[in-house]
Amino acid sequence: MILQSDALTNLSNKQRNLFLGIFLDVVGMLTYLVPFFGEFADTIWAPLAAFMLSYMYKGSIGKVGGVIEFLEEILPFSDFIPTFTLTWIYTYVIKKQDDTQTLKELH
Repeated sequence: MILQSDALTNLSNKQRNLFLGIFLDVVGMLTYLVPFFGEFADTIWAPLAAFMLSYMYKGSIGKVGGVIEFLEEILPFSDFIPTFTLTWIYTYVIKKQDDTQTLKELH
């Protein structure tokens, strides 16, 4: 029963991180649409987005992702990169495949 509860919690976190990540990527891109205000807004949005990404993903993934998110938002003309979504893909698709492959090699 506990394993089932953990699985549901992990699935819930996975879905929450996906939807929240897509939403936050869209918010980051919206500042790109307003020519002069957008670059000013990025100075406020960059540290907030970096903090949110590092909060959503614990450990080294969150730390590295937070730095990348900050740089992506603070550098001009790079707001189109969906860092939250790419972090989700890395965490739940790429890294999961690596973990599965490692487990298979151990057996």
